[in-house]
Amino acid sequence: MAKHDLDPNYLDPNYEPVVNHTDNNPFHQVLAARMQRRTVMKGSVGAALASVMGLGLAGCGSDSNDGTTSSNVSSTDIGFKAVPTSTANEVVVPEGYSTEAFLPWGTPITGSYPEYKPDGTNTGAEQEQQMGMHHDGVHFFPIDQKAGGNSSSEGLLVMNHEYINQGALHANGATKASDNGGVRPADEVRKEIAAHGVSVVHIKRDTSGKWDIVFGSPFNRRITGNTEMDIRGPVRGYSKLITKYSPDATETRGTLNNCAMGPTPWGTYLAAEENWHGYFANSDATQPREQTRHGVGSSSRYDWELADSGEDQYVRLNVSSIGASAADDYRNEANTYGYMVEIDPFTPESKPQKRTALGRFGHEGVIFAPAKEGEPVVCYSGDDSRFEYIYKFVSSKPYYAATAGGYLLDEGTLYVARFNDDGSGDWLSLDLNDAEFKAKVDAAVGTTVGDIAFDGFENQADVLLNTRLAADIAGATPMDRPEWGAVDPNSGQVYFTLTNNSRRTEDQVNAANPNANNRTGHIIRWSEEGNDHTATSFDWDIFVFAGEQGTETVVGDEVIVSLTDDNIFNSPDGLWFDYNGRLWIQTDGSDAAPYQNNMMLAANPETREIKRFFVGPQGCEVTGVVSTPDVKTMFVNIQHPEGNWPDSSDPRPRDATVIVTKDDGGVIGA
Repeated sequence: MAKHDLDPNYLDPNYEPVVNHTDNNPFHQVLAARMQRRTVMKGSVGAALASVMGLGLAGCGSDSNDGTTSSNVSSTDIGFKAVPTSTANEVVVPEGYSTEAFLPWGTPITGSYPEYKPDGTNTGAEQEQQMGMHHDGVHFFPIDQKAGGNSSSEGLLVMNHEYINQGALHANGATKASDNGGVRPADEVRKEIAAHGVSVVHIKRDTSGKWDIVFGSPFNRRITGNTEMDIRGPVRGYSKLITKYSPDATETRGTLNNCAMGPTPWGTYLAAEENWHGYFANSDATQPREQTRHGVGSSSRYDWELADSGEDQYVRLNVSSIGASAADDYRNEANTYGYMVEIDPFTPESKPQKRTALGRFGHEGVIFAPAKEGEPVVCYSGDDSRFEYIYKFVSSKPYYAATAGGYLLDEGTLYVARFNDDGSGDWLSLDLNDAEFKAKVDAAVGTTVGDIAFDGFENQADVLLNTRLAADIAGATPMDRPEWGAVDPNSGQVYFTLTNNSRRTEDQVNAANPNANNRTGHIIRWSEEGNDHTATSFDWDIFVFAGEQGTETVVGDEVIVSLTDDNIFNSPDGLWFDYNGRLWIQTDGSDAAPYQNNMMLAANPETREIKRFFVGPQGCEVTGVVSTPDVKTMFVNIQHPEGNWPDSSDPRPRDATVIVTKDDGGVIGA
């Protein structure tokens, strides 16, 4: 199908088609219990529908009507003066702070360290040795972490590269297949694939405080959309992953559309595969549910499968049935995507591992609960698409610091969240050995789930391959684009951003997503029963509704937060707790008034005080944040800036990491 016959939004790499057509938790089921104990968003944007306040969480608010009063100074207090909104093509931070652009796209980091060429003539092979495009999730690993240290002056900075700007990547923009006899130049395709993936960069701060790459370090590494990877966990070896490249269904190539991430308790990095569906093309008359439930179409985003060399590494992105069997083509290649990918930054020769037990969907990232000796590992992940779900994984094997490793993510139970109208919640098992889930599956056989004719699951591998469909059947709560999560290091509460959902109608609202046409989003949080992250029940509330001036988050008759010029924001996306317990909120929303450029805010989780700390340049998303352990150097990623940021002499915009420091050498945010 020609591109112009597709949804016009399809070529936007941030576009997530609505592919959940189930009707879980309809509105009429949540009306009854709304009016007693509730959180309400109201203000100049219009009164919102009520949602329910989670039991046991009401005491977290302050007594003031703007959420800014705190009776005691603590490590989570917000000590800077809020910066105003901005339309400038520069980074804005509070007085007393400084910034520096670092590691922009094209910076040489490994191999022969090929120089970045502003005219766009770097080759695909050179891009494989340079920083990728569209910096996203990021983490700083102290260089001495494996030895139990916490260096704040040297470490490995690991980050995702979500997608690309084709116009900036090539000297004269991308060559379209439609203008080139139906094919694309192979080296253009190679360069685009190389600009995706993950970068591992060994960095060090000198005596003057300046950070730089440790050139020649064996740790410097690029993982791209073509790097060899292993399939691990229950889906390894499953027949629906058989390809020409891996007839035993144990390997694949590449990781794509890596958005958020998560550091593991044992010192490795998990990269999330989010909108991977757009990289594949299937021209078959019908498509399997593993593709339709994710939105794989007849045409791909970048036409990589049409590379003129006809090499296998490109042909594999055509997932049509063109061979005699699955072992003769790549009809199952898309089934090797949609996972969390584990990378060991301290072992550069190691092969990345796709951890299938954590489920297959549009992973935004993963966040671990604090690991406890002798207890299971617990982590959470959001499926970043409209009306999708929030998941939790609990390992079967216990964590022991001395021996912990990625094997802990290969066996366990995957749950999906149901947010009840009374402020309680349940984790619903997606395990065929669970009697309740098995009964729901059996009852669904022979019916249509959403728009999929359901004929059952072959085994647990099939469940995980079709995680979204399994969650539909389990009865999970459809959310407003669940993106980044964060666990409060002090309270243990779990926070998730719900970025927005303009497609939600009045008939589709639910207690946890109470606003129809939700264009500004909100942040939800919960406490696991007994403060035990392995529990199967929880209590939840809404931490804050995003919006313009006057937007209020109300509990009962008390205004917990009232947004002002100092903290208006929309479309919360990135979320991270620093080592002192401050919550950092990043946005990826409209750059129209009153919000202007995207931003990052700091929040005190105890008082709900929120202040704008950082505003990015024009056109960008502010995404990915981490600090050194001493919280005196912060790394913030800027994705898809416009114009010629960060270098006015460079004709091309370059995604980059921004280093933020306090002029007096103090703690960021204090």
